Amino acid sequence: MPPTRAHRIYSPDHFINRELSLLQFQRRVLAQAADPNVPLLERLRFLCIVSSNLDEFFEVRVASIKEQMLSGAKAGADGLSPARLNELVSKEVHDLITEQYALLNDTLLPALAAEGIVFLRRNAWTEEQHQWARDYFTREVMPVLTPIGLDQAHPFPRVLNKSLNFAVELEGRDAFGRDSGAAIVQAPRALPRVIRLPKELTGVDYGFVFLSSLLHAHVGDLFEGMTVQGCYQFRVTRNSEMDVDESEIKDLRAALKGELQQRHFGDAVRLEVADNCSDSMASFLVQQFGLAPQDVYRVPGIVNPVRLNQVPDWVDRPDLKYPPFQPVRPKGLDKRENIFAAMRHQDILLHHPFQSFEPVIELLKAAADDPDVVAVKMTVYRTGTDSVLMEHLLRAAQKGKEVTVVLELMARFDEEANISWASRLEEVGAHVVYGVFGYKTHAKLLLLVRREGQHLKRYVHLGTGNYHPRTTRFYTDFGLLTANEEIGADVAEVFKQLTGLGQAGKLRHLWQAPFTLQPNVVQGIKNETEAARAGRKGRIILKVNALLEPEVIEALYEASQAGVEIDIIARSLCALKPGVPGLSENIRVRSIVGRFLEHHRIFYFYADGAEKLYLSSADWMERNFFRRIEIAFPILDPQVHRRVIKEGLRPYLGDNCQAWELDAENRYKRKSPRLTRRAAQEILLQDLTGQLVGPLPLHPETPA
Repeated sequence: MPPTRAHRIYSPDHFINRELSLLQFQRRVLAQAADPNVPLLERLRFLCIVSSNLDEFFEVRVASIKEQMLSGAKAGADGLSPARLNELVSKEVHDLITEQYALLNDTLLPALAAEGIVFLRRNAWTEEQHQWARDYFTREVMPVLTPIGLDQAHPFPRVLNKSLNFAVELEGRDAFGRDSGAAIVQAPRALPRVIRLPKELTGVDYGFVFLSSLLHAHVGDLFEGMTVQGCYQFRVTRNSEMDVDESEIKDLRAALKGELQQRHFGDAVRLEVADNCSDSMASFLVQQFGLAPQDVYRVPGIVNPVRLNQVPDWVDRPDLKYPPFQPVRPKGLDKRENIFAAMRHQDILLHHPFQSFEPVIELLKAAADDPDVVAVKMTVYRTGTDSVLMEHLLRAAQKGKEVTVVLELMARFDEEANISWASRLEEVGAHVVYGVFGYKTHAKLLLLVRREGQHLKRYVHLGTGNYHPRTTRFYTDFGLLTANEEIGADVAEVFKQLTGLGQAGKLRHLWQAPFTLQPNVVQGIKNETEAARAGRKGRIILKVNALLEPEVIEALYEASQAGVEIDIIARSLCALKPGVPGLSENIRVRSIVGRFLEHHRIFYFYADGAEKLYLSSADWMERNFFRRIEIAFPILDPQVHRRVIKEGLRPYLGDNCQAWELDAENRYKRKSPRLTRRAAQEILLQDLTGQLVGPLPLHPETPA
């Protein structure tokens, strides 16, 4: 059983609230959209990313806050009650959305128009454009619409999570004498939200109209003989967490299938409406969804900027995008050499996206094709609906290999894809297990067992990121290919725990959550603290997505007070307050936001010169330490050790362009170069791929 955690009381002044920290991260992403040094179409992508991130923020985090309010939950480590936190979040998001739409309407859309990428407003359509729009609406849109008049026989319809809808105010009576005065029009998801017009009609290379503009222009056609007084876009965001009770289910996959059908209709948590929506209609919608006035977000434009995310892919303007690059193969992998021989020769580090993910695919392909490979074991958290890795697993099983897949069905928003893969794997004879209920299997492990002479040899891939070939092109992650016997034995022990029953065996090298990861992290911090108190050097460098766990944060404070120098690179969430006199003077916190999503987790402890270095899939959060199955693995090969420090830590600590530093007042300030420009991601692109992507012009320092 995992160790029992003692309840501790911490000072609220020591912690930054998680949700407010996450909203600060959205501001840093929005700053990328505002940065004139970023290519124009990429700026549009960053603005869309903010909207997508906010969708998930409401579906998960705000939904959780509202549930805590209903249950009467107490304040967290930061001292904020759920009700007070809800107020602060609402205010922050309202301010953030105001800035986002001002940037979209006043800066990005005019800049795109100047480049011949125009979004045509219906009040500026020419006669020819009007006719084209009418023809398109009549042919492609109107046949699939189902307007719903609201009266006693037609109650307010069930509105899908994040779907596009229109509230219509009407005057007059219909053919049956009804005069309810209101109707709802739901835009089917099959309809494109952005439509491109022929070039000869627009006079520009890329002319687009929104589906919402087409419907606004022709909504009267849906209510013949009545007068449309108003037509307003709206969108509701719902609680998307799934409630699966371990004590009441016998088949997790079947239970999840049932829950997935209801996910689109969870409790409403946010209502977005066009800013021209009448007060009476807005109040009516608020009442229908059971929301409070502060849950309403009026927006000056399209209610879902995420729909613009496809536009950069449609526009063939390389000059307005990041320069393309080709991920390279690491030097330890010669194409002519057998991958198993290469792994026996030395550990091989893969640094994505700068280096190719192809060797991992090749390893699994070799496992399927090599008659000497007898077993394949793999954890799968996120892999996508179309995955070459999963296809190789299917082939391996079809060829008679012993294939075992620990597939996490509860990977948020990937449940449906994972259920589908589970069915396909079982059909070809693979063993599919779902890990341990109540503990998400988040560790990234691939184990191959190969017969070599009279012995069985293990080959392992360990990673900080998902087995998802698409995200390896956009996320920074490390992967390690190794034939180290002791690491292989540890990984085999972890798989034995996940697929069977029994007490957890002792691991030689791996730190494993929920058993040893958090205690070993705390002990590593304490070792540096003791060294500093004894007058020796103490040094900690941490790179994670999130730092939230209170006991670890308090241990870092204690280390700082003892004189340990601590650098934290936390991409999105950080509850620790750096630079506070008497508490954290020796702690520096920075966040890197750039072209790629920073995703690898690196733990460095000076350890009296031994320089212990671990890579992991785990952030320093309570969920990762105590409610997930995670792995941190040591870097034992000296050459790989040097590479991780050189590529994973030094460039990020020296970044003066894409780095944001957190101060003692909980504010992030963007670094600005004075003489030499250093951007970690650009340095790595140049060093690892040979591609030169800079230097970009200097920009002024911008506060968050």
